[in-house]
Amino acid sequence: MVTVLPPRRVKSALRAFLHSGASGGLLLMAAAALAMIIANSPFAEDYFHLLHLPTGPVLSDELGPMTVHLWINDALMAIFFLLVGLEIKREFVDGELASPEKRRLPVLAAAAGMALPAIVYLFVTGGHPELLRGWAVPAATDIAFAIGVLALLGSRAPASLKLFLTTVAIVDDMGAVAIIAIAYTNNIDGAALFAAIAVLGGMWGMGKLGVVRLWPYLIGFALLWFVVLVSGVHATIAGVLAAMTIPFRRTAGAPDAADSTLHRLEHALHAPVSYLIVPLFGFANAGVSLAGVGLAQILAPLPLGVAAGLFLGKQVGIFATVWLAAKTGFAPRPARTTWPQVYGVALLCGIGFTMSLFIGGLAFRDPAQIDAVKIGVLMGSIVAALAGFTVLRFAPRFICPE
Repeated sequence: MVTVLPPRRVKSALRAFLHSGASGGLLLMAAAALAMIIANSPFAEDYFHLLHLPTGPVLSDELGPMTVHLWINDALMAIFFLLVGLEIKREFVDGELASPEKRRLPVLAAAAGMALPAIVYLFVTGGHPELLRGWAVPAATDIAFAIGVLALLGSRAPASLKLFLTTVAIVDDMGAVAIIAIAYTNNIDGAALFAAIAVLGGMWGMGKLGVVRLWPYLIGFALLWFVVLVSGVHATIAGVLAAMTIPFRRTAGAPDAADSTLHRLEHALHAPVSYLIVPLFGFANAGVSLAGVGLAQILAPLPLGVAAGLFLGKQVGIFATVWLAAKTGFAPRPARTTWPQVYGVALLCGIGFTMSLFIGGLAFRDPAQIDAVKIGVLMGSIVAALAGFTVLRFAPRFICPE
């Protein structure tokens, strides 16, 4: 008698992400706190000197020499965006966003959760035209930070809430990538852009030819990153574009089959991204000196607009969308949740940290404005995290009807 073994499976990519994202989010909080402590200590000068230390060639007059800060923001974060792209592709092909019914609510909530913060920001900073470029700063949600807060709540945060937060944040990331590519791309080098298209075409061709080994795609990703970097398009876009070319094999009954190229790469990236790249980014970008910062600086239009966009715009946009969708029958609220719990998650979506800091660095070049963005992001994210945690900690749980 021959025993038929079930298809080999590995741990679900989404479950793996929720686990690594939770602990990675806690590590990110610690890294950001450490950066703030050092930036306001006797070691502050050494901290900022290290970040801006030249460590590579001069790529162009605009980019200047590669520094420690640029290696983190333009190189390591490209790997972060590669993982984001893999998650987006998987969710849309064979995941929680694979069908119109599944994607209705998170897509609508994410769209409103990006539009309202931008509107709030523009309203607060409307009298200052030089600040308009920062409209997208409060539009993003930091999934690692938010999942980390949810992890602190344990069983008080049902799985459906974590899934809803994750899918909204993934759609949110798509919007952020589009914004970076369109709104924050300046001068374009035609030859480098053509080379990027050629490399991307070669990676797509490998997939069509049935290449499933990872190393050719990783080489292609490195080449694509370099030519995109010198083209004028932000280098992190290379990560998302490369992810779209990675082969994905659907497996009936086992969507996380171990032999899928996309799943193998996604699982391989989770740990280094969650435990190294994102915390390192937080450490390199959260540090801001508070010397001389008083109430007037905190309530200035730029930091106030960012903080208000994150805390007010996010919660209103997302909660109102879910409420309207449920009331009109367009889409039900997340399963086995109460309205206070949904409101708590809407608050947590106001944690913009990683992506907000990243977009802020693209939107502004003046160091004083970048520091103001950091203050606004920290204020909005901390208040959103504390408020969301408090609401979810005391929110009534769903009681299954008899």
